[in-house]
Amino acid sequence: MLTKRQILVCAVAASAALTTTGCGNDDKGADRTAAASSKAMASHSPSASASELTEDQAERKALVPKAKVGYDKALDAAVKAVATAKAVSIELKGPADKPGWDAKVATDDGTEHTVRVDAVTGKAGQARTDADQDADDKRELADLLAKAKVSAQQAASTATDTTKGTVTSVELDDTDKGGPMWSVDVVTTNDWNKTTYDIDATNRKILRRHTDHD
Repeated sequence: MLTKRQILVCAVAASAALTTTGCGNDDKGADRTAAASSKAMASHSPSASASELTEDQAERKALVPKAKVGYDKALDAAVKAVATAKAVSIELKGPADKPGWDAKVATDDGTEHTVRVDAVTGKAGQARTDADQDADDKRELADLLAKAKVSAQQAASTATDTTKGTVTSVELDDTDKGGPMWSVDVVTTNDWNKTTYDIDATNRKILRRHTDHD
């Protein structure tokens, strides 16, 4: 027979909707209750929700594996599409069912051309001259190209030596002081994050590193 104290404990347990197999000294029922409580807490823990991909991560996961041709071969194809051209930038673009590399190359006078390279076959499309460039734009780009002693491939190698992953973008730009630098995006396929490196185009020094967790 249950004592008054045991009856009171049972009543409190029932009102709190605790799952037990009996009152008194039933340790197995208490163990099952604790296990159920721990499982419920785990399902709402940050580690569980962290496994879900953000929209940007999901887009990278859908696109990056579809590219059978890397940035380096695509960039070579784009450069060859324009006589005496040098690399300016390249970026992997969708849609995922037809991925391509959008590349920009320029001649010594700074005239820029856009070339689309199929990311599956590596075939370069027809080069198109940038009609929006004016004389100042060309002069600035020609100056950057002349100052850049580090190639796009060397800059990308510097980035991937630090972060192992897939290069999805390389772009020539200028620093705050007007010097040339390469901006390189590296996607890590274990978490689909993107890390951006700013690399000095004169000495391969890493100027900045930022990881996008979104």
